[in-house]
Amino acid sequence: MSEVKNAFDSRLITISLSQLLPSRIVQPNALGTPKYLSILASIRELGVIEPLAVHHEPVRSAEQPPKYLILDGHLRLSALKQLGAEHALCLLSTDDEGFTYNRQINRLTPIQESKMIIQAIDRGVSAERIAEVLNVNIDRIRVRQNLLKGIAPEVIDLLKTRMVGQPVFQILRKMKPMRQIEVAEMMISANCYTGRYAQMVLTATRPEDLTDSKNSTEGVSAENIIKMEREMERLYHDYRLVEDTLGETMLVLVVAKGYLSRLLRNEAISAYLQRFEPDLERELVGIMDAVTADARNLERE
Repeated sequence: MSEVKNAFDSRLITISLSQLLPSRIVQPNALGTPKYLSILASIRELGVIEPLAVHHEPVRSAEQPPKYLILDGHLRLSALKQLGAEHALCLLSTDDEGFTYNRQINRLTPIQESKMIIQAIDRGVSAERIAEVLNVNIDRIRVRQNLLKGIAPEVIDLLKTRMVGQPVFQILRKMKPMRQIEVAEMMISANCYTGRYAQMVLTATRPEDLTDSKNSTEGVSAENIIKMEREMERLYHDYRLVEDTLGETMLVLVVAKGYLSRLLRNEAISAYLQRFEPDLERELVGIMDAVTADARNLERE
């Protein structure tokens, strides 16, 4: 049996920003988003926590310094430049595509985020300091701090690795623990963690399974509940059909995106497009950005 190849070098390396080559363009409007501002504040206060993922590019001349293609971390790079940094901490990949990397990243889930905030506060870090470091409103930290209050421990364990919408927890609190567990298992089975789904299940919940009978939705007949259940089953079937082909479709798109990316890194091709086909170049860049965003969203959802 052949030895499994490591996807990344085991050591972190420090690379000059001038040696990093972006694989996509960060749009100007992205620099004003809450996500970017949070990254900017975090790096300013704590430095880079998650290294940039890069791949070593072939050197055309021995006199030129080595270049590295960025696979993940374009917003972190923009933040480092804005803060006047000269170097970045990087993780060196053995492959030159970012799809595999982004599919393997474990994004921080709401439950994990809540537990981290609670742990930090228990250790003496104020909620105000956390909000300042993350550049978010203090109310958001308070909401995350109280996110799991009234939620059954079994539900927390079931959903701890899932990207659950915040409204879901507000709805779960209206149900008794056993019903919470049933709903969590239903959400996992349907692979749907939205507030609308939870609200629909709440509507079909019997009054005796609620913490307060006033939370029950009046005027919903048994016939309507049966229709809702059928619609949920049909929706789940359609979802599974799409899910079966999604991985293959994304793989084809990522391969095509990698090919386009290499073409556009060719100076002669890039110069030709900029001179004679600027609209086509913008469309190609937009398509590559869309494929990259979709590949990342697969892991977040």
